[in-house]
This record gives sequence, structure tokens and C-alpha cells, in this order.
Amino acid sequence: MSAPHTDVEQVEAANTAFYEAMERGDFEELSSLWLTPADLGVDEEYHDPADSGVISCVHPGWPVLTGRGEVLRSYALIMANTDYIQFFLTDVHVSVTGDTALVTCTENILSGGPAPDGGEELGPLVGQLVVATNVFRRTPDGWKMWSHHASPVLAENDAEEGDAGTP
Repeated sequence: MSAPHTDVEQVEAANTAFYEAMERGDFEELSSLWLTPADLGVDEEYHDPADSGVISCVHPGWPVLTGRGEVLRSYALIMANTDYIQFFLTDVHVSVTGDTALVTCTENILSGGPAPDGGEELGPLVGQLVVATNVFRRTPDGWKMWSHHASPVLAENDAEEGDAGTP
């Protein structure tokens, strides 16, 4: 087993690789960062279908997605419908216990789609603040994503609008 500080550095690198793959729209790289049955020592050809829910993902506003196929389909859909995305991570905290690591962070997201007029220019950029919990598991090939859970942060003006009807 590697030294604790080395584990933290390796988990930080895996976490960064996840967000960088999203920014580049690199689906192959993103897919390689998630656990597979083989990473868990399970023969993919003979694994129990009940194990298909081993990985999970919650995107902001989405239901829980379980299983490698469902999770990766969601990322393919996001990448196909996002022309530009950039993550500025803040408040990153890494905790490693044995072969499991927990990363909490704030995703400061800047994203955009096509211009409203259908031109080749990028449309207006939109900012979003999301808190995320990423769980990693140590494998022979390094740290792999086990679960990603992201939740939007309520902005101050959203809270004021919600309080408008209260005395």
C-alpha cells in the first residue's frame, strides 16, 4: 500500500482527470476513469446482473443513475449537447481510507451552447455553482470513479425569490 500523502495526490490527479475529460468532451477518457467489473475482480462475462449497479451518478436535477451503461450514456448525452464547459474547482477536500477515497468540492461551472440564431458562434455562457461528492476506489490500474453526486447550490437571489411569499 502506498503512503497516505501519495494516495491523496493520486486521488486528486484522478479527480482532475475526470473534470478535464469532461471539458475536452473526451468520452473514451471519461469512460476509462469509471470502475468496471474487471476492476473489482469480477469476470465481466459471468458477473451477476445485480452487480451492474456497482457505480452510480447523480447529475444536478437528475434521478440516481446506476450501472456503468446508464451512467456512461448520461455523460454521452451531456457531451453531445454541450458545446462548451469549464470547471473551476474550489474547496477540494480528499480523504482516503484503505482502498476508498472521498473527494468533496465545489464545481464552479461555466457552460454554453450554440448561438440562438443558429450561427457558428457560441451562445451566451451560463455560470452554475454545484457541490459534488466523488467516491473513488483503488484498482490495479489506479484510482477509479465509483460514484459522482452533484447538487446545485441555491444562489442568494434564488433564496430571495423563494422567500417572497413568506411573512
